[in-house]
Amino acid sequence: MVTKMLLFLQKISKNKLKMKDVIFSVLSSFIGIQSNKNRERDFKSSSAYYFIFFGLAITLIFIIFLYIFVNFILL
Repeated sequence: MVTKMLLFLQKISKNKLKMKDVIFSVLSSFIGIQSNKNRERDFKSSSAYYFIFFGLAITLIFIIFLYIFVNFILL
């Protein structure tokens, strides 16, 4: 699994967009503040898999954070 993740990260670095750009775009779109210029840049990138992967990962992290936060408050 670690090997697959490393290969995945290497593919991102070969893409036009850097990993930080993909994460920034996903976070920006997650809260609804992404600019039109960045949105067009994202759609011109070679693959949507990176955006889908990081979008799902950030959503999962957000859900886990909310679960822990609510349980902490209710104790």
